[in-house]
Amino acid sequence: MYINAMGHYVPSQRVDNDYFLDINGLTADWILQRTGIRTRSKCADGENQNTMAMEAIEDAMRSLPYDIKDVDLIVGAAYAAYDTVATVGHQAQRQYDIDGAKVLYLTSACSSFINGLEVVETYFAAGKATKALLICSEHNTYYSNESDPKAGHLWGDGAVAYFISKERVAPTDWKVSTVFTEGLGNVGKGPDGVRLRPKEDGITMPDGRDVFIHACRYMIYALNKALDNAGLKIEDISKLITHQANKRIVAQVAHQLDKNLDDFINNIEELGNTGSASAPLVLSQYKDEIPDGSKVALMVFGGGYSCGAFIAEKP
Repeated sequence: MYINAMGHYVPSQRVDNDYFLDINGLTADWILQRTGIRTRSKCADGENQNTMAMEAIEDAMRSLPYDIKDVDLIVGAAYAAYDTVATVGHQAQRQYDIDGAKVLYLTSACSSFINGLEVVETYFAAGKATKALLICSEHNTYYSNESDPKAGHLWGDGAVAYFISKERVAPTDWKVSTVFTEGLGNVGKGPDGVRLRPKEDGITMPDGRDVFIHACRYMIYALNKALDNAGLKIEDISKLITHQANKRIVAQVAHQLDKNLDDFINNIEELGNTGSASAPLVLSQYKDEIPDGSKVALMVFGGGYSCGAFIAEKP
């Protein structure tokens, strides 16, 4: 399958590390040393998962080689939902009057986008769709508890939108070589490692060490599975993008893969942890800077637990 266009939206507001000293007692240097985060993006009043998603779609439509009404499958994939009934996919369908499209919403924590990509691939294989819109919009600050010293300082907001087709539509399409996902709920702390309970305490990370260990291990595991499935080696990959959870995780993954940190593209220092939008958002942000013919691998780990990876080649 092929990525025909990708777009993103990041709120303009930034919250720096100094903000948290009076909130949860953490200094700016402490946060930076342990996370690699200097600022994080935050929605303004009136912005939410849906408004960010529509902005990301508009951004992607600037390079879309067909009419958005040709889309016959809309997948919303995220965990920080604004509305769990009238989902972001249904809002997109209404906004652009996309008649007859199948619409669904799925979540698997921070691997949601790649799980959504695999669902699109499956619909294509079943002959039930030919052109898809995959939306991933995370309004983390809507749910985050800033006073939580374990995770309240991590979260940022952002959205991505990818248009995907079963067959190549234009010479500018990126080819998706392979998609791999796997649930890991029976590993480590599993469902209790990271959780979001809106009526209780919002987004929390009760055991960050367990998340760190398994994120490093299983992002590499997912990458290796994707490479094997595509018949590729790590040497074939020009750039790597991990889930933007913690810059120390990126450094550890680079070390275990024996890769230079320059081989990784990141945005966590400015945007914080933008959840399942983070890795595809990085690709959308930096797509024009990636040389033609390059293969890029994205790998993610989600609280719950879950992992995933996909490989895309720029034409």
